[in-house]
Amino acid sequence: MRPIRASEIGSYLYCRRAWWYRQQGKESLNQAELVAGTELHRRHGRKVLVASLQRGLAFLALLMACVMLTAFGLFYFLSG
Repeated sequence: MRPIRASEIGSYLYCRRAWWYRQQGKESLNQAELVAGTELHRRHGRKVLVASLQRGLAFLALLMACVMLTAFGLFYFLSG
C-alpha cells in the first residue's frame, strides 16, 4: 500500500474528479494557470519570510531602545 500525502487528501476533498483524473495519469489542460498559481504562492512565501524578518528586527530595535532608555535613566538618576 502506498502512502497518502496530505496534499492528495486536500486535492480529493477539493475536487474528487480532478483527483481521479490525476490518479489515471491524465494531465490538466490548464497548465498556464497552474504555473501562475505556483509562482503566486512562491512570491507570497517570500513576502511572508521578509515580513517575519522585519518583525524580528523591529523587536530587536525595540529591545535595544528599552535597554538604552534604562541605561540613560540609571545614569541620570545616579549622577543627579
